[in-house]
Order: sequence, then structure tokens, then C-alpha cells
Amino acid sequence: MRYKNSNIRKCLNTKTIAQCAAFFLYCLLPLKGFCQTGESTVNTLVEMGFENVGWTEDGNERVYVLQNSAYRLQGVGISKAVDVIQKMGLPEKKSCRIIVLNNNVPQISLYYHPLKGDSVLQAERNDWNVSYELGDAWKEARKIKLKNSSLFKVDVLVYPQLAFKNLIITQIYQVLFDLSPAIEVSFWKGMKVTAQLKVPVYNDGYGKYEGKVHPGNLTISQRLRLPYNIFGKVTAGYFNADQYGFDAEFFRPFNDERFSLLARIGYTGTGYWDGFKLHYDPSTWVVTWSLGGSFYWPQFNTQFTLKAEQYLMEEKGVRFEMIRHFRYCSIGFYAMKAENAKSNGGFRFQVALPPYKYKRKGYIPRVNTSANMGIVYNAGNERLYYKQYKAEASDNIMEQNSFNPYFIKSELLNF
Repeated sequence: MRYKNSNIRKCLNTKTIAQCAAFFLYCLLPLKGFCQTGESTVNTLVEMGFENVGWTEDGNERVYVLQNSAYRLQGVGISKAVDVIQKMGLPEKKSCRIIVLNNNVPQISLYYHPLKGDSVLQAERNDWNVSYELGDAWKEARKIKLKNSSLFKVDVLVYPQLAFKNLIITQIYQVLFDLSPAIEVSFWKGMKVTAQLKVPVYNDGYGKYEGKVHPGNLTISQRLRLPYNIFGKVTAGYFNADQYGFDAEFFRPFNDERFSLLARIGYTGTGYWDGFKLHYDPSTWVVTWSLGGSFYWPQFNTQFTLKAEQYLMEEKGVRFEMIRHFRYCSIGFYAMKAENAKSNGGFRFQVALPPYKYKRKGYIPRVNTSANMGIVYNAGNERLYYKQYKAEASDNIMEQNSFNPYFIKSELLNF
């Protein structure tokens, strides 16, 4: 009988220990968000395809650094990253910041500060403040070693390019359609090389030179973030519109980030391709410039821009634009008036091209369509004045707005 009671006591002790262990584990379940480290969050983001990912923290704030290379649309990619960090990467009882890079250059930050009594499980997308400000933590975050570097990784992007004109009474439109693949790669922070080839698919009325395979944009650019939140890009090489030379553009938001200053200056000559032979005149160099301001209306994601400009014919003028930005497209209109030229205007739009999610496999070149495709319609049919160029193949109105804090905030709330 004594032996039987001893076995019963052993069973009861074992059962009690098991119950205590189960209760302890059950109590830890709500703290899952706290127990996860920043390292596991970084690894998850890397597995999703994000590049230049890292983290650091001090006694006041945890900081994540990342570059969206997994989704074609920045708003979508950043929203996905926020979801992951909210689920498994928020620190306990301290603030959290996400610094978003573009080509290794910081663009914006998303900042979350829990209120007293908040827990990790209460964090939602609308709790994040989006701004061009990076905070003091960037001084330390810039020193950390980032995982899944974007450097030396090649993108082969095929740019569909459509042009049409209505100059002949007996013909509705003359059309030019090109498929223009471009190799894009970065060798150091902020730098990008673009080498594009224009392959005509259909040419009706655009001349024999456009009917031949020939180079497109051949450029090297350097993106900068200067003190006082000044963003810049300097580009050299062969541009579109038969121009080659140098171009520099700068953007500076005010403290009220709805308002910003815009400036650009270019020094270019004229040259055209006959197949792979470049014809140019070294005496045709000209200075073009643009200076103005912009206002962003967050309620409707609409941007108003007014600029004074000098064009390729050296005529000076004024340009007004109103562009509304949606997730998958941007559309608006413009109006211009220059000296010795009649008023002109029209509309423009840019449409995002699928697929909207793409992922690299190591350093294997990634082949895809360009991020988007657009058209500028010249309603006044002006062919001599108001001529401009694009320095990079990827320059467009959607790209220029992709890191706008108000646009990113609207994507967080509406995704």
C-alpha cells in the first residue's frame, strides 16, 4: 500500500509540473511580439525580397532600414513591410522607426510611438507618421551592415515607348512604337548606370533613323541627400530628345511638407543616332533650366506645380501642371507660355505595368517590363518651341511622387 501511494504522489507531482509549465507558456503567448528580435524581422523581410535591410536600437528607439525591391509600387511595398514589423518586430515600450531607401539613399521615414498603456498588438497602420525627417537615429543606423545588398545586381527592364502625331489631313495618326530594353545597375551608394537600346516595332512617319535599332539613354547618375533635406540627382550621358551632356536637379521640401522647391539645370548638345553611329555638332551646346515650387493636396493626392523655365531653343517661359496620383496611375494636365511662342498645353498620364511583385534570385539578372509607361499629349501641336528632355529612362511623374510622405500615408490607410 505504501508503494502504491508513492506512485500516486509521483504522478501528482509530474502532473503539477506539466500544468505549471503549460500555464507559463500560455502566459507568454500575448508577449510574442515582444520576444521577437529585430534580427528575425530583418530575415523575414529579406526572404520577401527587400534589399539593404538592417536594424539597430538604443534605449529610446528601434530603427529598421530597408529598400523595397520586391514590389513595383513603393506604397504597396512599404505597406507590406509595415505589416511584418507590426506583427513581429515592434519593441516593447519604446518607439520604432522605418527608414526607406532608394538606391541606398534615405528618402523617408515612418515613425511609431506607442502611447502609455499601448501594447504591440494595438499597433495599426494609421499609427505611423510618415515624413522626410529621419530623426537622430539615422546617424547610428547608417553605420550598420545591411543584408541583401542591391549593389552589382542587374535589372533588364523593357520600356514600351509609344509616340503618335496628327499632321497629315488624309491620315488620322502617324505612329512609332518601340520596345526599348535597358540594363540598369548600381556600383555604389546612390549611383546608377543605364544602357538602353531602342528596337522599333512599328514606324509610320517618324523617319529612317527611328526605323533602325539604335541606342537610347546611355547615362550614369548619382543620387544625393544633402543637409536640410535637400534631395539631388546629377546625370551625365546621352539623354532622349537627341540631347547629350549634363543635368542636375534638386528638390527641397519645407517644414510643411505639402510645399516644396524645385530646381534643375542642364548643359546639353545635340546629337542623333544613325544606327550605332552618333552624329553631333559640338557647337550646339545650350543651357536649360527650371525653377519653381510645388503644392501637394493630400486629400486628393493632387500636386500643383508652377515653374519658370528655359527650353532647348533658349526661349524662356512659364509652365503650370496639375497631376493627380492614384495607386496604379498618375494623370493630369499642363499649360505653358513662352516668349515668341503661342500658348500650349495638353495632358499626361503614367500607368503602372504588371507584374506588381517581383523577386531576385541572387545576382542573376532580373528581366521585367519597366515600372510604368506614359504619354504626354501636346494639344497645341507645337513642334518647334517648349522642347525638353528626360535625363534618365526611368524619369516620369509616378517615379517623382513615389516617396511623397502624404502619398505613402494614403497607401497605408487604403491598402
